[in-house]
Amino acid sequence: MGLILFNNLFNMKKEIIMRLHKRFEDFVHKDSEIEYWLARELQALLGYAKWENFLEVIGKAKVACGVTKQSTSDHFPGVSKMVDLGSGSQRKVDDIKLTRYACYLIAQNGDPRKEEIAFAMNYFAVQTRKQELIEERISQ
Repeated sequence: MGLILFNNLFNMKKEIIMRLHKRFEDFVHKDSEIEYWLARELQALLGYAKWENFLEVIGKAKVACGVTKQSTSDHFPGVSKMVDLGSGSQRKVDDIKLTRYACYLIAQNGDPRKEEIAFAMNYFAVQTRKQELIEERISQ
């Protein structure tokens, strides 16, 4: 009985991981071969209901970025976009283009009790390391 329960839990976790991985990959954008995510889309992926709460996490990530002497304007450039309103009209909203590194920092500064944050911590750490290895091989 215990083995069956373990297998069911393992398969459930595997399904959750596969679903979350696909969602992160589905929301990646490319601009001149640079991968990025939009903060308002990442907010939902990471389980934050309120933009203001997510902006606090982004703020902490920006501080961490600055401490490592990285340019926050390179990893967190502001953008704006038009969104549709229920009335059929549109309005401009602010957003942020986030590099993979910025997403990694956001995950590290998010609430680890959220399943999505715990997954994102691992996802961006692994993906960042893969990219580093690829760049290292290319330079050799």
